[in-house]
Amino acid sequence: MSTTKISKRIEYFMEKRDVGLDELAGATGLEKDFLKTMLAENVYPPLGPLIKIARTLGVRLGTFLDDQQSTDPYIVRKAERKNKFSVLAEKNKPAALNFFSLGMGKNDRHMEPFFIEILPESASTKTPSSHEGEEWICVVKGSVEIIYGKERYLLEEGDSVYYNSVVPHYVSCTGADRAQIYAVIYIPE
Repeated sequence: MSTTKISKRIEYFMEKRDVGLDELAGATGLEKDFLKTMLAENVYPPLGPLIKIARTLGVRLGTFLDDQQSTDPYIVRKAERKNKFSVLAEKNKPAALNFFSLGMGKNDRHMEPFFIEILPESASTKTPSSHEGEEWICVVKGSVEIIYGKERYLLEEGDSVYYNSVVPHYVSCTGADRAQIYAVIYIPE
């Protein structure tokens, strides 16, 4: 997925809701420079900030990810997982996470399911974030560290965790090999 499309959609809803950069920064608690860079340089933000932006603009997170509609049931075959977006470890650094949306296209959803590749770069800078809602994660491959509040948890293949997303949290892989997880994020309306 093109980050240009996401930044354009954010700008569209900012204009539609008459929300300027200063107001968006104040309402989300995000740094104005971060927002400016994200929009100007098409840097894909982590999900926490993107959820805060969606909330402030009065849209679902999926509004920034979707461009199609579906009927029930919505099925995503493993071989068809093409829509990917990456979250950078830091500006001008390699990606830390590759997200494959498993709900993109189901326009009336209340959960955001993802298959996520967690790259070793995710462990370089661990900056917890928080947002409304809940998350469920199941480790499919590798080893994953979860920072939740002031605690750290190590999850191995087959382990899962379910937590309240308002508590600052961060997910990274451990070691030199990438990890793979399934994650479901619920964001209340």
